Amino acid sequence: MRPVTTTLRRSGRDPVRRRRVTSMEVLCALLLAALLFQAPISALLDAPGLRTGSTVFVAVCVQALPFLVLGVLISGAIAAFVPPSALRRLLPGRPGAAVPVAGLAGVALPGCECASVPVARRLMQQGVAPAAALAFLLAAPAVNPIVLVSTAVAFPGDPLMVLARFLGSLLTACAMGWLWLRVGKADWIAERALRRVEQRSATGAGRWVLFTETARHDLVEAGGFLVLGGLTSAVFNVLVPAEWMSSLGGQLVLGVLVMAVLAVVLALCSEADAFVAASMAGLPLIPKLVFLVVGPAVDLKLIALQAGTFGRSFALRFAPLTFVVAITCSVLVGLLLLGGA
Repeated sequence: MRPVTTTLRRSGRDPVRRRRVTSMEVLCALLLAALLFQAPISALLDAPGLRTGSTVFVAVCVQALPFLVLGVLISGAIAAFVPPSALRRLLPGRPGAAVPVAGLAGVALPGCECASVPVARRLMQQGVAPAAALAFLLAAPAVNPIVLVSTAVAFPGDPLMVLARFLGSLLTACAMGWLWLRVGKADWIAERALRRVEQRSATGAGRWVLFTETARHDLVEAGGFLVLGGLTSAVFNVLVPAEWMSSLGGQLVLGVLVMAVLAVVLALCSEADAFVAASMAGLPLIPKLVFLVVGPAVDLKLIALQAGTFGRSFALRFAPLTFVVAITCSVLVGLLLLGGA
């Protein structure tokens, strides 16, 4: 008599296969629990601090979500219908001149910083100079129309904040590209990121599959960071006294350093970070500008993505230098356009 396990294995069935719990089932379970325990949960959340925090959290997420959805849809369309070679044909032959052109190309290619890393890798693999590809990597998440419009909506009373963010981010991208031309070495980039590959573009139904998968992936990734940012902003507004943030107004250096480190740690999506910065009442505009320029250029998730894509040797050199350059450029632009605001 044949063992049962052998018969099952030959028939293609796994006797120890376990059914995985999906995120949709978890969501349904949470909603059901919220309905069943509505009264005790309402009583628990009736504290003034929790009411304030929940209001801030909902406001940040509701304001940022439309821009996030629009951004991931455009990002998916670019991945599916716009080949990376189209950008390569637009770049000048000289790397020094290609750096600002690649930075400005970010205006036409909306997407979050997570999407710019694989695009920059594809550009390198198709023969684009690393300096130009890195300038695009830093500029695209910060100077595209989706991010600029969301910044304008988040700061309706400070229209110069949009221009300051654009110039600070573009200057950071160009400065890092030119610095790479001066001090960068190809050995710092992993060989897998520089290996030439043939362009394989999807056709027909494959493009729509690529579009939906890219948009879904970007939305899940960026949406998680948006929720984290909304929670952090809510906790920040409840636990941090307004006097503390107001005290940073008279200490520009401390305010800049605090916001720069906060941008790295929070790792927000560039399409939603303006609403988080705007919610920090009592803080001057220049530290907020530093937050908006540093975040899309260097944060924890970007460091991890860059290490996985270009190698740890690259990330250990590129991230700290980008951090310093982003702070410097944003402070200079802020002092020029925003003054003492």
